[in-house]
Amino acid sequence: MKRRNFIYLSSAASIALGMPLYACKNNKTSENISAEEINDFEKMTLALLTVWSDAMIRDQINDPENPELHGALYCHACEKIHGRCMDAVYPFLYMADKTGDKKYLNAAISVMKWSDNVSKPDGSWTVIPDPKSWSGITVFGAIALGEALHHHGHVLPIDIKEQWTTRLKAAAQFIYENFDMEYSHVNYPFTAVYALNFLGRYFKNDDFIAKSKALAAEVPKWLTTLNKLIFGEDKPANKKSEKGLFSVDLGYNVEETLNGLVQYAILEKDEEFLQLLQSSMEGHLAFMLPDGAWDNSWGTRQNKWSYWGSRTCDGCQPAFGLMASRNPVFGTAAVLNTELLQKCTVDGLLSGGLHYESHGILPCIHHTFAHAKSLAFILDNKDQIGNLNKEKAIPRLLADGVEHYPELDVWLAARGAWRATISSYDNVFKKEYSQQATGGSLAVLWHEKVGLLFAASMAEYILVEANNQQLQPGEDFALTPRIERVVEEVIYTNIQDLKAQVLASDENGIIDFKVNTALTNRDKKILADTENYQLNYLFDKDKTTIKAIRNSTKENGDALILPLISPSDEKVVQVSEKRIEVFKKEGLVILEANVPLRIKATSKNRIFNMVPGVEAIPIIAEFIQGQQEIVCILKVQ
Repeated sequence: MKRRNFIYLSSAASIALGMPLYACKNNKTSENISAEEINDFEKMTLALLTVWSDAMIRDQINDPENPELHGALYCHACEKIHGRCMDAVYPFLYMADKTGDKKYLNAAISVMKWSDNVSKPDGSWTVIPDPKSWSGITVFGAIALGEALHHHGHVLPIDIKEQWTTRLKAAAQFIYENFDMEYSHVNYPFTAVYALNFLGRYFKNDDFIAKSKALAAEVPKWLTTLNKLIFGEDKPANKKSEKGLFSVDLGYNVEETLNGLVQYAILEKDEEFLQLLQSSMEGHLAFMLPDGAWDNSWGTRQNKWSYWGSRTCDGCQPAFGLMASRNPVFGTAAVLNTELLQKCTVDGLLSGGLHYESHGILPCIHHTFAHAKSLAFILDNKDQIGNLNKEKAIPRLLADGVEHYPELDVWLAARGAWRATISSYDNVFKKEYSQQATGGSLAVLWHEKVGLLFAASMAEYILVEANNQQLQPGEDFALTPRIERVVEEVIYTNIQDLKAQVLASDENGIIDFKVNTALTNRDKKILADTENYQLNYLFDKDKTTIKAIRNSTKENGDALILPLISPSDEKVVQVSEKRIEVFKKEGLVILEANVPLRIKATSKNRIFNMVPGVEAIPIIAEFIQGQQEIVCILKVQ
């Protein structure tokens, strides 16, 4: 990864971080920003927003003679311009107002001017500079521009403010005329609930507000009965799987859909709706890992899982921040996730996972301009949000035992320091090949001392959304722990099996998952003689045990694949043919087996997968002649 040799902090970030100010041309400090007036979470948020904003300006194209490029944010990772980069107008205008630095104002004006390249006569914006491309993203651009004008429009020249207001009105009209419950995935109409209400108030348009209320009235129909999880992240949005399960995606729900619904409910002061949303948020929060990550290993749109959330969404901070007064644990979630965003920031931009830097992967700028909006919103609404902190622990930190989510066929397990997710979810997004964690797979294994140890990727990394995913660097090697056999270059594995059966128990201090599965290819065809394979996961406070069991005794290529999450700067020692040790800063990870363990040779001594943006050691335990059971034990010291 090409590294730049500077880090620039403007006055706002310097104050937020408690650093001295340095003279900077055209740089002014707003009197209302000082270290004494903002709490720790706001300091962190302001510092992170400033770093992101400066990096986006660094990558903003400055070519006034070329209006097709000038003002756009160039993505060095994807080597193109993402049409939604105009969303950066909100964080840029926030920074312009709060610091007085002209560079932020110029950046906001330039990126909005560039948006003419994705603007259509019907009032919409498109996802790329092609009038035939997707225009549903207009709802996000309209909210960004509306928030910018509402909070900070006074810093604009009068003529530009008038131009933007006229353009915003056209976008609002497009949303009003086109968005309904059949308009694509559920995040679009439910984000429009807020957009139409907010813009209806801004333009004093009762028709907009009436439609927002009509859409909001549909919300209860799109929540699962047991845990109030939002479904509809597919098209058609009410599609059911063979098991009768609706399409649920955690990343989109917590980083996009819930924001719009909560923001609407607060504007409307709708107490009944707020209570419903609180229940829904509590259902979703069960899947946050103790480090602030959203466990979307199983979600229908897992192709965009970026550990902290979903790569083109906005972030969970608005909804969870605004609702923290009703349940303080929501505040903890907002803080933890923001800390994770900070941890994943590389060279000023938000990377899509924990190990972009260690593997030399450039971060896509889309992550940053989308999530920067949520940080600006938090700072603009601090009076409503209050002082967020981590005093109340999130559910998964305190958990012990097993919980089944039947609307997903997903289990969460916790014992001692171990946290695990097992998935047999069978609702596949759009294409049958876009396969998230299923097949009774160990979708996540996390440990309180060392963090993430296993994480499911897509079974096969494919560009479900070519405009919204980064290319996979190097070999496509799934991260999901699995049984696998390759026959004539066709992979057969349990992580393609949509019909696996899972039985869970918790007795005598041991959580026990028994999985009956078959080895299945990407077309869901079962390999002959592999219908009766088993996986067994056992969790006690001291260790995790993974067993792979088969009826065959042949040496036919059957193997248990265990891609152990580990950045490339960690020392790995194969102590013996059956024992591997990984030296992490926080502790020693030990993997032992009853068969030889082999580490697959790779060019960088690690594999990397864009889902969820991490490196792993590809460990393989092969069934040998006469071998019917492989037992692997994982410990942390």
